Amino acid sequence: MSEPQNPNSTQNFPSSSSTTPSKVSGEIGNGKTSYSGQKPHFPNPPDATNPDAATLREQWRFAIRQYSKWYSHAWGTAILAGVSFFALGWIIKGSNPLPSRHDDSPAPPSSSTSDAGDVRR
Repeated sequence: MSEPQNPNSTQNFPSSSSTTPSKVSGEIGNGKTSYSGQKPHFPNPPDATNPDAATLREQWRFAIRQYSKWYSHAWGTAILAGVSFFALGWIIKGSNPLPSRHDDSPAPPSSSTSDAGDVRR
């Protein structure tokens, strides 16, 4: 880094596209757009013809089985997650975490002259 760098010095740099424009052979273009002349290659090209009915039926049955398996796995996972969170809430709270389910039932009135406002409903 002690040497001063001279921008006009000659070094072995790769030629940039601004000094020597190069074209790829087989490329067609008018300057604004270019086309290589090759068709795009798809990883799974479509069939040339429709398969026969037996093949379609087999593929359809396989797809239904796969969907059914995934659907049941999703429901199983959701139910397992719900039960797990309920159990976690029970452990953290120490009792039933659902507010709609009260364990303590109202005690029967000990005297017949108790106020109606004291009874919790």
